[in-house]
Amino acid sequence: MKVAVIGAGSWGTALATVLCDNNHNVTLWSYRQSQIDELNNTRINSSKLPGVKLPDSMKFSADLEEAVTSNEILILAVPSKATRATLEKMKPFVKEGQGVVTVSKGIEEETLYTQSQIIEDVLSGIKIGVLSGPSHAEEVVKRMPTVVVCGSHDRAFAIKLQEMFMNENFRVYTSPDVLGIEIGGASKNVIALAAGMSDGIGFGDNAKAALITRGVKEITDLALAMGADIKTLNGLTGIGDLIVTCQSLHSRNRMAGFYMGQGMTREEAMDKVKMVVEGVYSAKAVYALGKKYDVELPIIEQVNQALFEGATVESIVRALMTRDKKAETDYTEWD
Repeated sequence: MKVAVIGAGSWGTALATVLCDNNHNVTLWSYRQSQIDELNNTRINSSKLPGVKLPDSMKFSADLEEAVTSNEILILAVPSKATRATLEKMKPFVKEGQGVVTVSKGIEEETLYTQSQIIEDVLSGIKIGVLSGPSHAEEVVKRMPTVVVCGSHDRAFAIKLQEMFMNENFRVYTSPDVLGIEIGGASKNVIALAAGMSDGIGFGDNAKAALITRGVKEITDLALAMGADIKTLNGLTGIGDLIVTCQSLHSRNRMAGFYMGQGMTREEAMDKVKMVVEGVYSAKAVYALGKKYDVELPIIEQVNQALFEGATVESIVRALMTRDKKAETDYTEWD
């Protein structure tokens, strides 16, 4: 198939590599001509995946019109904060019947839209898919076993994406629950910031386990209130993605939280990570969704306090630990 990956960050580059391994005709697009020049000269994305030689079959382009009009499937791999602006630039060139697949994880702060909802808002007459799961680019390009989910309201398109991406190193499941996939993917980044703060301040396994477990509850409660399926949140794009993002040294969200736990400001932590920290851009929106759907999100609320209100990590820990006494679950009954 002819596929363009729109966005030459680490994840877009890794997915382009998977598609080349599957013998597709792949173009990797970047808005920066200097990056395209480097890729053409060295076949290495030095700022995102240093030392990784990209397949000889992969093409590189800074021409958005050519990338969009020459390919059947468009993989949208720009940071979530740039999704709408990128789609507006793509809009004049998108043809009816093309497939657009978002692989970013985030909620738009102004509209509270997921990534696929932004696509629906900007483009029409296309097939829309999402790809998500516990998948760090640094491992995918090394052909380490990775398992993800392709979601779409169109079953045939989901299966088409599954066949397009899947190989012996990259296993793909399908799902119709696009909303559940996207809420899980965006919300877990905010919980991962909290997990990183816990690590940075010097807490141990007990605190990390509590954050992951109670984070699952917050993500699940929100997604269910919005109409998602609980099986999705118990799967790869819920619990699975949360675990890897909270635990991995590759996780930029966990690392940003770690630096804040060590006393850095939000800006200092993001500069230190030197990559897009999606959880920072989704934190306000996820918390706003909780208010909209009347869902209590104490961890996400306190992360927002640390990110935007100047609260110290010590103070948000105290706030979480001294909340009102309550039962662990709403449905537990005594004999």
